[in-house]
Amino acid sequence: MASRVNSSFTLIPNKNHRRSNRRSSYFSNTVITDSQLLSTLGNFKALPLEIFHMILRYLSVKDVSMLSMVSKTVSQHIIDYISTSSGSKRLLLQDFHNLELPDGRQDSTILEHYRSLGLLFKRCTLLLPTKERLKYIHKTLAEVSCFKFSGCAAPLQCLGLSCYGMFLQTLTAGWDELECHRVYNFLCELTNLPRKMQAVVCSKPGSARKLELRIRLFCRNALLDHWTHRSDSAFWLTRILKPWPMVNQARLLYIIFGPISPQDGQVVWQKMIEGPTDEPSLKGLADAIKLLYDTGTKEWTVDDVISLVDELSVVPREWLLENNARLLILSGNNICFTFMASKAVNGRAIELARLIVFLALVCEKELYCMDWAVKMMQKVCTVFSTPVERNNFLQSVANAFACVIMEMMQLIMSEDRDEENRSFLNLFYLVHAQANFHKEVLYLTMNTLST
Repeated sequence: MASRVNSSFTLIPNKNHRRSNRRSSYFSNTVITDSQLLSTLGNFKALPLEIFHMILRYLSVKDVSMLSMVSKTVSQHIIDYISTSSGSKRLLLQDFHNLELPDGRQDSTILEHYRSLGLLFKRCTLLLPTKERLKYIHKTLAEVSCFKFSGCAAPLQCLGLSCYGMFLQTLTAGWDELECHRVYNFLCELTNLPRKMQAVVCSKPGSARKLELRIRLFCRNALLDHWTHRSDSAFWLTRILKPWPMVNQARLLYIIFGPISPQDGQVVWQKMIEGPTDEPSLKGLADAIKLLYDTGTKEWTVDDVISLVDELSVVPREWLLENNARLLILSGNNICFTFMASKAVNGRAIELARLIVFLALVCEKELYCMDWAVKMMQKVCTVFSTPVERNNFLQSVANAFACVIMEMMQLIMSEDRDEENRSFLNLFYLVHAQANFHKEVLYLTMNTLST
């Protein structure tokens, strides 16, 4: 600001250069004189640039990144080396489809290379503002087609996006949230990701299968899967989901973490509707829900997460209640109880009673401890405000067991032989679940009376 002296004239201070301008001159050779370059090169000043580049070829990527911190001038020469054809060919490995080595050694080797490369770029571009860093890095990586959203013709057999994600994770590790917001916005502009997401969430599920697959692979491999801290994964998942209404959040969550076909990797939309599913099909969804619930970010309230679970259970149509129960069990005690307590508070006791039946069925099938289901029901009973409401709920649970058994018997009688065998096995599990559930109730009752 100008400072006024004796009210007669104004002193104008010397103009300070903007921080961004000062940093932007980092790649300008005209700002630094030849003598300054020589003085900051140390023992390298006697070497021609070509010899310096030859030396870099003998150093590992980690060693080159350490060397880049010696001085600004050395760092500039390393950036010049990266821009050469030989440097680019050496550093930007593109052997993303060679999976011949056993035990995933090829995977780990190239991923580790791009972790080191991310550290090199992090150090080389340290003095640049975020926007300029991202532009330079994109310009350097743009020639690698497998790093692009739809750049690879065989994305399921390609490590390109995983390497890009490892590079990005290393580059942005330790950056504050504002800078990471800028990174996400930059990637959205680069890939047109919001428009692509809009296309899949506003169309019929499965009508754009290839685009759904591309979105899943980009979000998982490039943005979500390489973080070691859950808070970082929650941050990036929040960036993906939060711009959308709840119904679209549920669709995106299913696209990114839902079950996929082992043949072509595409999202299987009918998996939760057509029959009981298995734990691996639901584990990704459950882990994502726990991530949003447990990390305690300001952008997700408990009600938000429970509403998301509720919305997810009707994507693309209402799930079988057994699959809903399995998701709740995999999501953990806190989410399961909160979801059930929400139904109790909102007067949905009959729905809640049927859910208890299928929690018991899943426990029986998966050999989980049945006393867990009984204790969960006991805990939910505390939510009801009066003894009458609690007793009515317990009566509804008993009735629900009988109703579900009758429904399964009717289904068996109406099916052909192949489907009948599957339904009969399900009925077998349910009858045993009912017996074991009531056994645990009796144990609990008798233990309470004896004390």
